[in-house]
Amino acid sequence: MSGRVFAVASGKGGVGKTTTAVNVAAVMAEADRSVVLVDADLGMANVDHVVACDESATATLHDVLADDAALTDATAAAPAGFDVIVGGTTITDFGRADPSALPDVAATLRDRYDCVIVDTGGGLSHDTTVPLGLADETVLVSTRQTAALANTAKTRALVERVGGHVAGAVVTRVTDDAGGADAGHGDAAAATLQTDILGLIPEDSRVADSERAGTPLVSLAPESPAAQAYRELAYTLLDEPLPVSFRDGDASGDAASGLMAASAPSGAPTDDGSGAGAATGDDQTRDASILWRLTGGLLGSNGKR
Repeated sequence: MSGRVFAVASGKGGVGKTTTAVNVAAVMAEADRSVVLVDADLGMANVDHVVACDESATATLHDVLADDAALTDATAAAPAGFDVIVGGTTITDFGRADPSALPDVAATLRDRYDCVIVDTGGGLSHDTTVPLGLADETVLVSTRQTAALANTAKTRALVERVGGHVAGAVVTRVTDDAGGADAGHGDAAAATLQTDILGLIPEDSRVADSERAGTPLVSLAPESPAAQAYRELAYTLLDEPLPVSFRDGDASGDAASGLMAASAPSGAPTDDGSGAGAATGDDQTRDASILWRLTGGLLGSNGKR
């Protein structure tokens, strides 16, 4: 078995990078993949602040990188069916860890898991650069703030310089303040980042609820707007269609299809693979569903309110 390694990166902290990594890992586990999330933010490890792991780990990634422990010693189980390689949180841990050992860690995990999600540090540093070069795909995460986009564009350039591959970018905390998900949020970010936009994650109060609960959003509130968007993102990375149960038969499924259509890169194929995106009689319902998701159900229900 040779698993795929996905790095999740950003140009600065506080843009939802770790939340994205956690929820992508949870959805890939939901899709029957064996998944491990590696907390490779060597200076500010914080995956354990977003998801509550069990207490089976007796060491950290920092111990592994210092050659003081085995990977199995640093492995804990997360609530949504995936494993986590936990990170150390002290200055001493940071000083002991050797980032040059990360390729060996990744190679070992490729043999054990279908999907390896690497949560990298924010900004540009040596310990951030190493994961970007060893990953099969890097997912950039940014908000729409000018500074965040500019810094994330530097991260994209760094990925290319170290021989990595950028799968695309995710824009988080999208609000309806400018007319909806299809009102240019993705276009503006794509122009700055010079890459495809894989998804738009709407502002959603349930994200904070999930962090307080220590449970991935896609498990705690699977029908919430952001959870649906994270689910679409993960299946896009797996290069698989969203399961029918999330596309048809209920309001949340309809909304998921709507936002995916709005946030897909220009020219992305429709379900029939044509890429045509021809208008149908369901367009108004789809647009209402998008608005319903972005406003947490306040607007867009059956096209009303």
